[in-house]
Amino acid sequence: MKELVFEVTQEADGGYCAECLTENIFTQGDGWDELRQNVQEAVRGFFFDQPQTPRRVRLHLVRDEILVGA
Repeated sequence: MKELVFEVTQEADGGYCAECLTENIFTQGDGWDELRQNVQEAVRGFFFDQPQTPRRVRLHLVRDEILVGA
């Protein structure tokens, strides 16, 4: 496995949620640095008993913006 991709959304309170698109992995963090650390920890935990782990983890930030009267 070469890469895992996480879809990241920012919550109304300023925190972030990350959900893996190919595996059942989900985590969150109050800030970007905490989210990065939590994603790495969640990936290590998910693959702890498997011989092959992903070489890269991609965080894809999804931003939803509504323009009124555009």
